[in-house]
Amino acid sequence: MDAIERLKFLSTQMDLEPAEDMGCPKIPQHPKDIVLSDAVLPGGKRIVLLKTLLTSACERNCFYCPFRAGRDFRRETFKPEELAKTYIALHRAGIAQGIFLSSGIAGQGVRTQDRLIETAEILRHRLNYRGYLHLKIMPGAEKAQVERSMQLADRVSINLEAPNQHRLQFLAPRKQFLDELIQPLKWVEEIRRTQPSFRGWNGHWPSSTTQFVVGAAGESDLELLDTTERLYRQLHLRRTYFMAFHPISDTPLEDHPAESPVRERRLYQASFLLRDYGFTMEELPLDPEGNLPLQLDPKAAWAKSHLAEQPLEINRANRSELLRIPGIGPKGATAILQARKNGRFRSLSELGRIGIDSTRMAPYILLDGKRPAYQHKFW
Repeated sequence: MDAIERLKFLSTQMDLEPAEDMGCPKIPQHPKDIVLSDAVLPGGKRIVLLKTLLTSACERNCFYCPFRAGRDFRRETFKPEELAKTYIALHRAGIAQGIFLSSGIAGQGVRTQDRLIETAEILRHRLNYRGYLHLKIMPGAEKAQVERSMQLADRVSINLEAPNQHRLQFLAPRKQFLDELIQPLKWVEEIRRTQPSFRGWNGHWPSSTTQFVVGAAGESDLELLDTTERLYRQLHLRRTYFMAFHPISDTPLEDHPAESPVRERRLYQASFLLRDYGFTMEELPLDPEGNLPLQLDPKAAWAKSHLAEQPLEINRANRSELLRIPGIGPKGATAILQARKNGRFRSLSELGRIGIDSTRMAPYILLDGKRPAYQHKFW
């Protein structure tokens, strides 16, 4: 099989990696076309991203994964130079603008990481590639490999899969949560902190992310979000990704029910509240079992409990308070504070004129001391 055919096969297996996805991967016009993703980069730029593996062979036995050892499944493998040259041809043809590079673990994590780094080095130094590169860090990688990966990539990541060791054993019994997965993320933060004067290939250290599998190990939203909050606060991860579990045939979890995508969405919303809106874990609207409501987004649920009877005055609320109001994000809060220098808000239409969608906020605010008139929603 030639290189393009192998790349077509490997790219179709990357739906387990939602990193950078803006939406669903592009549906191939032909079943054998390469699968590409509409991606959003750390700075907000949108590109077409190729996600692929160096190899789909893997010696680990993760219970949810199609690449697990022993599964009757077709395997394909690239040599580093071969994959680098194949991708750069697509890039120069305008087919792909960035690459997400991962791999099954073959020959332990250190050897696999060496092959990923070699591919990245060929792209950067021999083929003069200056586009986006997301490089995975393998479980078991060494600190020097993590540092070298950071020197080559725009983003690095390692998938935790579960929020703690107890839950991880139901997903990936051969992985060690602290030593293999958390430790590389700690090294990433340590390198950024202790080497502030050094910059990566494009002038700054790469951002870092991780991913959780949701709904396969009995974990609660509390467990996932508590770990997420600590990753944001202590290790400065840019984002945590969530993947609603769906069963794959011929795996130990093939009979486990699929998780609702609504739960995945609520987890994303809650994680953004922790990262960007100043919410704490104690403020999230979790039920007694530690789960978010599915019928209402977490910010709206919080506002319904805290602001419905005590609405906030838009003309006096500080930035932190404005961010608690449904419909107001960081950019909206900045716009409101700036506009208040020129006068007071007295109507929803005035908010609309500065780009604020006021339909969600109306039940929770005052405008010049009065509740605004709005249309009630009926279900």
